This record gives sequence, structure tokens and C-alpha cells, in this order.
Amino acid sequence: MDKIIIKDLRIYAYHGVNPEEKTDGQYFILDITCRLDLSVPCVTDNVDDTVSYAKIIKLVKKTFTAEKYNLIEKAAKVTADAILDEYSQISCVTVVLKKPDAPVKADFGYAAVEITADRSGKS
Repeated sequence: MDKIIIKDLRIYAYHGVNPEEKTDGQYFILDITCRLDLSVPCVTDNVDDTVSYAKIIKLVKKTFTAEKYNLIEKAAKVTADAILDEYSQISCVTVVLKKPDAPVKADFGYAAVEITADRSGKS
């Protein structure tokens, strides 16, 4: 199966269990992998025959910032489901949601979750 991959999409949002995360916000980083058949656009070279990564990014930004969730698990799931709901050509999507500034007293790169959703049950 072919893939459209979006790496290191930075979005400022207000997810977290601590009150200051909901008021002050922070950057999140998303890696999105969409699985779909790209054989037609590989031949036609026509953007109308594929799913535009620019449109995926626009949808993800809108969805990811529409609500404030306690858990990054929920934010990732809602994002994955929105992609499947919007683009019937995508059979499966994986969202890796990284929280580099998680309020934990430790030296670490990021905390993250990975959610995979597909048409059989959306996860």
C-alpha cells in the first residue's frame, strides 16, 4: 500500500490535564501516515487524482485545535478519525502525536502516542 507522509507538523494547541496547559497552551508535533492507492496519480500527474497533503494539513490543524482534550490519546484519535471521515481514498491512517514540552520534571525529548485507525473500526 502506498503512503502520504507528513512529518513534524507543529501545531499550537491547548491539550493536557493541568490547568495551565489548557490556558497557556504549547506546541505539539504530529507525524501522519496515510495509506492509500497512489497508482492513478503516479500515471496522470493530476492533483485531482490524489489526496492533497496540503488539504490533509489544513484539516488536521482545524481538527486538532477545535477542542481542548485532557489526553493526547484522545487528540490523536479524533485527528485520525477526521482524516478517515474526510478522505474516502485513505484506507488507514497512523498519527504519532508528540508532546515535547510535557510538564514532567525529567530530561527527555518528548512524550508521545501512536494511534492507527482504519475503515474496519477506526482504530
